[in-house]
Formats: sequence, structure tokens, C-alpha cells
Amino acid sequence: MLLDTHIFLWWLFDDPHLPENIKERIQDIDNTIFVSAASVWEISTKYRIGKLPLASSVAGDIPRWIVKAGFNSMNIKPEHAQMAGSWDLPHKDPFDRMLAAQAKIEDMPLASIDKELFRFPIKIIH
Repeated sequence: MLLDTHIFLWWLFDDPHLPENIKERIQDIDNTIFVSAASVWEISTKYRIGKLPLASSVAGDIPRWIVKAGFNSMNIKPEHAQMAGSWDLPHKDPFDRMLAAQAKIEDMPLASIDKELFRFPIKIIH
């Protein structure tokens, strides 16, 4: 399962907004959990511009937090980038487009509550 950026942060901060069914899937040791390099990029960018001021403890070393959480990193491949840029959908957020492309190409569900991601032809766990 691939985590949307906000799901990853909610997990780290034990945020009550994290849906219980997603929390249960993350806790299930039979599931392999991935965090995309796109989420690392998104957290770093949004922290730098002031949109994630509470993420200072994470923003300084996101790869360490991925490992600490027991998750796996997912690199961005050229195939992911091509699909993210090519999809003829109105959604403009480059981070969301990349996560959707990775979920599609890697054939894994994306954990998210972002309704905009429901437009993509991928499996969403919400």
C-alpha cells in the first residue's frame, strides 16, 4: 500500500484524522507500506514555504522517519513521471499526480482521503 502524504504525516503524529481502517491496514504486519519520494519532496517543499509549520521534527530528515515508521521508500521512475505528466485529467497537483501514477504502475492501492484522487483510475483506500 502506498501512503498519501497526509496519511503518512497523520500516522507519524498519531493524528485523530487518520481513518481507523487505514490505521488498521498500516498496523497489519502482512501489508508492506510505501512512502513515495514525491511525499518527501512535498513535505520538504511545504515546510519550506510555511504550509507545514508543525512538521519541523519530520522535515529535517524525512527518510529517517520513513525507516523509523517501518515503511519502505518508493523511488520515482521515468515511467511514473511519464504517466503523471500524461494523464488527461484536470487535477493539477504534481505530487498527487505522481502518487496516483505510482499506485497505478506498481499495482498497489493508495491510502488517501483526498477526493480529488478518486478521479484517477486507481484503487483508493479511504
